[in-house]
Amino acid sequence: MALDGIFLHCLQREIADGAVGDRVDKIHQPTKEEIVLTLRGRSGAKKLLLSCRPDSARVHFTDYAPENPARPPMFTMLLRKLLQGARLDDVTQPGLERVLELHFSGTNELGDRVTYRLVIEILSRYANILLLDGNGKIIDCIRRMTGETGNRRLLPGVDYTLPPPQDKLNILTEDLDAITHRLQTCGATGAKAVQSTLLGVSPIICREVEQGLTLEQLRAYALAPSPTVVLDGVPKDFAFTPIHQYGDLLECRSFDSPSALLDFFFYERVRLARIKSRSADLFHHLTTLQERAVRKAENRRQELLDCADKDKYRIYGDLITSNQYALEKGAPFYDLENYYEPGTMVRIPADPALSPSANAQKYYKDYRKKQVAEQKLTGFIAQAEAEAAYLDSVLDALSRSSTDAEISAIRAELTAGGYLRHRGKEKPAKALKPLEYQTVDGFHILVGRNNVMNDKLTLKTAAGEDYWFHTQDTPGCHVVLVTAGQTPSESALHDAAVLAAYNSKARASSNVPVDYTRVKFVKKPAGAKPGRVIYTDYKTIFVTPTREETERMIQLG
Repeated sequence: MALDGIFLHCLQREIADGAVGDRVDKIHQPTKEEIVLTLRGRSGAKKLLLSCRPDSARVHFTDYAPENPARPPMFTMLLRKLLQGARLDDVTQPGLERVLELHFSGTNELGDRVTYRLVIEILSRYANILLLDGNGKIIDCIRRMTGETGNRRLLPGVDYTLPPPQDKLNILTEDLDAITHRLQTCGATGAKAVQSTLLGVSPIICREVEQGLTLEQLRAYALAPSPTVVLDGVPKDFAFTPIHQYGDLLECRSFDSPSALLDFFFYERVRLARIKSRSADLFHHLTTLQERAVRKAENRRQELLDCADKDKYRIYGDLITSNQYALEKGAPFYDLENYYEPGTMVRIPADPALSPSANAQKYYKDYRKKQVAEQKLTGFIAQAEAEAAYLDSVLDALSRSSTDAEISAIRAELTAGGYLRHRGKEKPAKALKPLEYQTVDGFHILVGRNNVMNDKLTLKTAAGEDYWFHTQDTPGCHVVLVTAGQTPSESALHDAAVLAAYNSKARASSNVPVDYTRVKFVKKPAGAKPGRVIYTDYKTIFVTPTREETERMIQLG
């Protein structure tokens, strides 16, 4: 992932077209390495984000309003003093270098015209934002460099110099035949040849060229971009061209402008990282509880094996009782005919200190003890298995949570169930609604997002004649196909099954069995955990959930 020189060229033209002539209305510095300029012109106000964070250096229009610190940093105060009210005259980029220059003009305290340049260098760990005067001297910068390690000197009062130029060709200005010749003679092949030859291209673009993107097409997209994001659950990469190298393995999404793409890309990455961080403790806590429940069930099953021979003790008691008048006290064992298996003899160990009757009662006592233990252990095992299955279902819901509200709802569910301590100051979880889809033939499908919502959807919201779907023996959401008195099509049944499989632990599997039945045949056992139901009169359909299948349906909410 890199904002390359050509993508920056597309941004340069977008910013120039949209903001040249505007004046600086407000300046904020929400973080140490980010500046937000509010520009105001005839078309209204717009926010321009400048970031020199090493992992996300960029410049683009933004719709998001990050929270600002109560006390502005010194660099912000300097920018406000010199640029507040200044006019944006031009936006330039030296060649296809990853450097963008914003040219401002205004008047000083004496009323004289002055010019400034705000330079954004998008150079990975050396990314920077610098303010220059009209003579090109550095007034100040966010990341000061002394030049002692071989880098440029970037200090107040020093003449600004661009990063060292690269010996590469510019796709916008060079003859395409010359570029082709360099590609053929550079000593490398494929994407590496493109990387060593062309200026301003990132690895993802080099791979596109390797897989068939022509130089003519590359130049055309540089002039008229088709901003595209690659998603693998989270935003993975982006480019100014369509992306074909991943085939159907990953989702690709196009945007109307380079700024819209970057706004989505980095906002989503930050949002998902925050959600991952917020849910990490839940994952750990739930995983620990689930593993503990699984171990408890396994330990109880091992104990249950000791009860498997309980009937032997009852039989011993019966045989001794039926023969007690022929037996004498003091024998270490009794050899008796086993009338439960005619024609066989059995040797029964005995306590010489006890009478035959007492030995029989001892065996009956052992039998009853194992019988009671078996009943209790069977209940303990069922309880532990239900606990493990419930926690597995919560882990599944948590793995699919993509908003703070969804995580808060899961926390509330766990708190109500006694799995988390109540936080006195925590706000009540925001009420969530099921996901809603519409099939191509007009049927509505509702998808629960967590166990509490699953119960409400199935047991309260859905009508008895609606259809209920759930993956077979796999944690997942309750899915309801709303019939509204109509007979659903085979296509609608298939779509609902796909959503049930896609919103389950079997999302990445193929040929997933999904059971479905009328809602009236779905019941909740007394005392069952949230989301736990039993059902009858069902059929099973096998589907392979894919993103493309779900995208055929219209998501309404």
